Amino acid sequence: MNKGLFITFEGADGCGKTTQLMLLAKGLKAKGYDVVVTREPGAKGLGEKIREILLNYDGEVSSRCEAFLFLADRAQHMDIIVRPAVEKGKIVLCDRHTDSTVAYQGYGRGLDIERINNLNNIATSGDKPDLTFVFDIDVETSMKRVGGQKDRMESAGMEFFNRVRNGYLEIARQEPERVKVIDAAKSIDDIHKNVVDILKAFIVNHKLK
Repeated sequence: MNKGLFITFEGADGCGKTTQLMLLAKGLKAKGYDVVVTREPGAKGLGEKIREILLNYDGEVSSRCEAFLFLADRAQHMDIIVRPAVEKGKIVLCDRHTDSTVAYQGYGRGLDIERINNLNNIATSGDKPDLTFVFDIDVETSMKRVGGQKDRMESAGMEFFNRVRNGYLEIARQEPERVKVIDAAKSIDDIHKNVVDILKAFIVNHKLK
């Protein structure tokens, strides 16, 4: 593989995306691929400080401020971790990326989506994931999975998360080549098989090795 891959995992809290990311990472490493596992917000260093503010700050945070904090984290993340790894031929698996900001701050909080897309392009220098998995599940089930210990984002309520879910599905409708929706209500093993099959097809279609 001359050029690496940038693969993102998206969905509402409790959808199982992190579990699937780790399963895929384990499988790819076993096959000899050089894999980088990362996340947004808060990959490391400065990002961890931003993550702490975003998830646990107990004061008022405006929707615009929230969006810009995510974007600041993203710019740092792309420059320091993602882009250098992909340029070295590594496979980067990332828990959340640009689509989270569109779904949560755009569809969820009601900020202008075109403006968010433009700001995402600035934060990423126009780079986009090669492939994105959206793990779709009904809001009631996802909230049950999260349980009682909720951070600031997870406490936003049913209506908010229904808007977020619909936002993800709209993103997938607009970009079907990049964004693949997976039924997250299935078993962990079935979901993992689905992820692997989609990735294999992607590699074949794009003539990657």
